[in-house]
Amino acid sequence: MNDRITLTGLTVTGYHGVYDHERRDGQPFVVDVVLELDTGKAAATDDVTDTVHYGELARKLAAVVEGEPVNLLEKLVARLAEACLEDSRVLAAEVTVHKPEAPIPLEFADVAVTIRRSR
Repeated sequence: MNDRITLTGLTVTGYHGVYDHERRDGQPFVVDVVLELDTGKAAATDDVTDTVHYGELARKLAAVVEGEPVNLLEKLVARLAEACLEDSRVLAAEVTVHKPEAPIPLEFADVAVTIRRSR
């Protein structure tokens, strides 16, 4: 049984990218996460300590995005997935990072990278 906790649209300014202006000026990154875990104990106890606290998860993910710059979204997404799996109750994490202001000289709606990591 794999229940899910989903956090979507977490928007954080980061300084990631291959261009100097991206690292200097920063831009918004939008994070979506789906965690797979057993929520049965939390449902039975009604105690937040028996599940992944999504407020704390959001703060942890924001700290990663605000943290050390990387060149590629792939690296950033991998770091976020690692942060999700730090909680031993999480069996798998699917993480998407959107870069809506990516330096593309054409009109576009979004650029995103998604990965799924599991134990």
